[in-house]
Amino acid sequence: MPNSNHTRSLNALGSFIFLSRWLQAPLYVGLIVAQGVYVYHFIVELVHLLATAHVISEKEIMLTVLGLIDVVMIANLLIMVIVGGYETFVSRLRLEGHPDQPEWLSHVNAGVLKVKLATALIGISSIHLLKTFIEIGTPSMTNQTVLWQVIVHLTFVFSALLLAYTDRISTLTATEARAKAH
Repeated sequence: MPNSNHTRSLNALGSFIFLSRWLQAPLYVGLIVAQGVYVYHFIVELVHLLATAHVISEKEIMLTVLGLIDVVMIANLLIMVIVGGYETFVSRLRLEGHPDQPEWLSHVNAGVLKVKLATALIGISSIHLLKTFIEIGTPSMTNQTVLWQVIVHLTFVFSALLLAYTDRISTLTATEARAKAH
């Protein structure tokens, strides 16, 4: 017969370990503050674009707009990390039935979150790569810089494909295991 003090100690330890997930909550609050910084940066860049639109070239407008899109994509990435990470690792948000609940949140888990984040990073990398291609021919844009950015982008793409494939295998394995259990 197990010792009741030992069982209580193990239960208390397990509860303490489970409670430690709340240490992540301030990290998510910090990311919300960082998102506020991006909103500020976006507004500053947008005001600057509006103030100078009549004197800058179409290329400069395009680069500025790509910068704004980059900020939006990073903000989207932050939302995925904040909402998905909190929901997955800290506590349920209890948004069932809320009209603004993101569709993906209903089936989020660590694997899905990783694939979504990798996809978002590819989008951000694509914007940076497009900006690089637009700047080809300027003195600051060397062939080596372009090559490294393409390599980094392809690495993101390859990593995302591997993550998606791994998640798919894990999902199929779990589904097969549940099917065999029934």
